[in-house]
Amino acid sequence: MTDSRVLIETLPAELGMDEAVEITYRRDLDWIEEKLRLGLSVLVECDKQLSLYLYRSLRNRLKRKSPPLKCTLCSGHSALQAQMPTTLMQGILNELREQIYNGEQGQILVIPHLDVLTTTTRSGLNLESREAIAMVFDNPNVVLLGFKDPQFEIPEVLANVFATHRQVIGIPRDALARIILQREARKFGVRHLNPFALYKYVSGLNAVRFRQIMGHIQGRVDFDESNPATADALYNDIRQMTVTGEMELPNVDLERDIGGYDAVKKQLREEVLALLQLKQSLVDEAEIRRIEEIVPKGMIFLGPPGTGKTYFAKAIATALNATVIIVSGPELKSKWVGESEANLRSIFAKARQSAPSIIVFDEIDSFATARGTYTGSGVEHSMVNQLLTEMDGFRKDELVFVVGTTNFAESLDPALLRPGRFELLIHIPYPDPTDRRAICSIYKNKFSLEIPDEIMDFIVEKTGGFVDPHAGIRYSGDHIYAVFRALLREQLREGRKPVARDAVIRALQKKQKDKVEFSAAEERTIAIHEAGHAICAHFLPYAAAVEKITIATEDSDVLGYVQRSVKENKYITTRLELLDDICMLLGGRVAEHLLIGDVSAGAWDDLQKATMLARSMIEELGMGDTLGLRVISGREGLGRTAFRENVAETTETRVDEELARLLEAQRHRAEDIILEHRDAFERLIDTLLTQKTLDKDEVLNLLGPTQKRNAKHQPQPAP
Repeated sequence: MTDSRVLIETLPAELGMDEAVEITYRRDLDWIEEKLRLGLSVLVECDKQLSLYLYRSLRNRLKRKSPPLKCTLCSGHSALQAQMPTTLMQGILNELREQIYNGEQGQILVIPHLDVLTTTTRSGLNLESREAIAMVFDNPNVVLLGFKDPQFEIPEVLANVFATHRQVIGIPRDALARIILQREARKFGVRHLNPFALYKYVSGLNAVRFRQIMGHIQGRVDFDESNPATADALYNDIRQMTVTGEMELPNVDLERDIGGYDAVKKQLREEVLALLQLKQSLVDEAEIRRIEEIVPKGMIFLGPPGTGKTYFAKAIATALNATVIIVSGPELKSKWVGESEANLRSIFAKARQSAPSIIVFDEIDSFATARGTYTGSGVEHSMVNQLLTEMDGFRKDELVFVVGTTNFAESLDPALLRPGRFELLIHIPYPDPTDRRAICSIYKNKFSLEIPDEIMDFIVEKTGGFVDPHAGIRYSGDHIYAVFRALLREQLREGRKPVARDAVIRALQKKQKDKVEFSAAEERTIAIHEAGHAICAHFLPYAAAVEKITIATEDSDVLGYVQRSVKENKYITTRLELLDDICMLLGGRVAEHLLIGDVSAGAWDDLQKATMLARSMIEELGMGDTLGLRVISGREGLGRTAFRENVAETTETRVDEELARLLEAQRHRAEDIILEHRDAFERLIDTLLTQKTLDKDEVLNLLGPTQKRNAKHQPQPAP
């Protein structure tokens, strides 16, 4: 067992800034010095704050050791001291020109502000960049030492001037205990310091910034074993000082602020939070490294909009005392060459500086789709490559996590889902009744609303349906939040009182428009249409059961709907189930024709869905009766790229004929079911016209028991 704690008395009593930089980056400095002595130009990527200290350390090393080498600084400051001052960029060029053409042989030219010599439009080099590159290539024997900030880019052709590159980011964990003073360490412990506990909050800092922060805490009281909270408060203060401008320190408790979703919370606790909490409590370095090997650094939150994907990411951040940056996928993309990749680099640089941190890419599928499937400019290809590069560049001891949110996980590039990248896929669906009740309780308490239990039950029941049945959008946590905000606004307007049922009904109205009123004839047509769907769904052996029927939408876009239960087998769909779905879709139109003698235009969406489903069975799934096991059209690679085979005109004719036969066969099935259960069908219509909305139990009372998976209405092959 290797104890990671160190005795405070072994730590330095005093430490200068240059000495701290030398201690922290000794391996990097050794490497850079070696390359320079070999006559190789070196490009160093580091924080601006650090570049001058690294230069000074290298200058002293090169001067002290044999053979001594001279460093000449080309910083552009001479331009500012001239009688006719020019820009810093022009000053750098003037100094470079003088040293390259007239300077001593064998010296090393140091450019501390290399990123000043960059492009103006990201699509081409400016004049200064062109001149600098031309000068360097005129004298290929010149040795350069250049510094650039990670958040800035330089043209690739300018970067290629340097034979070697070195990235100096953050603080190596094994160096931390050597750059903290004894009097500072006593703020965290009496006899021992656990550098691993502190490292969590300073891993992304450079040594100069770290020493500055340590200077700020020297006036704090020493650690008191009888009051361990003093160390926690100090860690929180350090956390505040390490947050950069665009990063956020959220305050979202996984249990207190997020209702329901017990399975999601359990997965997050087991896969991420428990491991990191265990790591925080360990002092055995080997055990800590074992945990770092298995903690997922990337997660995909999959689910429809409004279900709390970003909120869960903030809850993880709160549990880890981590910062969060929310990045909109579409906003990352730019029409300028290289700018999208530069945006990604900048985001990761900021996250590392503010570690522990979580980067949330909202709508990650907008730019991280599978390479080779782009239809636009192709910038997504470069963005995916840049994202992979950044994620692969994480050190295992860095607490930087990446979360992507999407509705379409199947469209993501497979390379992103490999272990070590986005290896954890977490599904966050629409809330079920238990989740909705928990969400409602949170908002009830948050807004101090007086809501009787029976009204809470009513809210839970009403939010189980669709916000927009036509688009298939169900109630999410965001929608429930909007309902409770509406209840609070009404209560504030009319005085505090218990929330009543009619207030809930008003709050559930999703559109701010006048209530739609139908004539008696229109309402009867709607009831007949929805009853046709419902009776087919009820008696078809392989169709999902009816949960709810309503003609009380008061919406001109969706006149009524039948809500069905989630099928027991979620991942396998059979041919018999698809045929029953088509029959159910046609049931509304068939019912209108049987009872009214005419059909309405309201069935157009049902007919469109039934036709598309039937065509998919024939052309994509090989479920037709005459074309056999053949795919004419379909999708490649997890539903990404559509294709259609070139087929003969006779084959197209056979497809159309089979499509017509399949739809006609299901129309006959729907007609037979309605006629066989004509009395129950008419009772269902009359009850709908009276009650407007029927739940599952009321449908069962009217239509009798279902015969699911029964061969009574087994579909027959089309003639």
